[in-house]
Amino acid sequence: MRDTKESRLLLVLLIAIAFALITVDIRGGEESPVDGARQAAAAVFGPVENGVASAVDPVGNAIGAIRDSGERHDRISVLERENAALKARLGSDDRNRSRVRQLDSMLKKAANGQYGIKGAEVIAIGAAQGFSWTVTIDAGSADGIQRDMTVLNGDGLVGRVTTVGPNTATVLLANDPDFTVGTRMERTDELGFATGQGDRPLSVQLLNGKAKVRKGDRLVTFGSQADKPFVPGVPVGEVVRVDPSGGALTRNIFVRPYAAFTKLDIVGVVVQAPRTDPRDMVLPPKPKPTPTPTVTVTVTPSADGDTQARSQGSEEREEEREPGGETPQADSTEAVTGRNDE
Repeated sequence: MRDTKESRLLLVLLIAIAFALITVDIRGGEESPVDGARQAAAAVFGPVENGVASAVDPVGNAIGAIRDSGERHDRISVLERENAALKARLGSDDRNRSRVRQLDSMLKKAANGQYGIKGAEVIAIGAAQGFSWTVTIDAGSADGIQRDMTVLNGDGLVGRVTTVGPNTATVLLANDPDFTVGTRMERTDELGFATGQGDRPLSVQLLNGKAKVRKGDRLVTFGSQADKPFVPGVPVGEVVRVDPSGGALTRNIFVRPYAAFTKLDIVGVVVQAPRTDPRDMVLPPKPKPTPTPTVTVTVTPSADGDTQARSQGSEEREEEREPGGETPQADSTEAVTGRNDE
């Protein structure tokens, strides 16, 4: 196209239309007027994303390299391809083992919470919605996926389904600034609302401004009406910082999410909610505290009247008694000075 006045005017007009559509989409939220076009795009481009994901799969490349190697007459080229295939196969085996661990952990979470899930694989990062934290999964309406379904993995809450195509779906991640979920604390049952902050911890606003919160407290999803978009009991994260209440009606805390949003691979969409609230059954077991060794100081009078102090471990304690049957003891100060003040 030649650089003319008409072409420049057309470019400015297209940019203005694009910004207008972005503004309408953001203000419209879930009821955006362009949602229909988004779903149509998901239906068109979803299979393409699926195909691209399959094309770059290391196992597929390895098999293709082995199959094609027999058709080549150049021995050096054959050896190079076979070597590359073996390396790809080795890397694929490591990835498959990692996937098996992820799948096993996710199935245990689903069993503990009595969730009916549909497994899926993340095939793309960042959909066409704009600057949101989203991923595309290889399951859609043909697999029973619907909008506003909870998405989890072996670690905890991942997000919720926002757009569904025939074979793919878009998931809004829990760390997105537009993401909000009701939460319940494990120890005190305090309720609040968690909001995403990108690569920073989730911001949780507790409804009780005087709630007692400490670092390490854990949160789960409270659940939504009719279990959409969130089912109850899904692990959310652990408290890492607590803001002073300052007499406010609410209290802000910051929570490190269990799910690693930059390393998502295997996820599960909850297609059937539990009959009863699993409460805290899905949370991982708490680590056992390490026992702290104790020291006992025993004072033993010697024959010349001097006082001797000996420290003993809690597991090996030996007591020296006087002829009267009493066991004189001294505190740590006496042990250091070697003096027993009367």
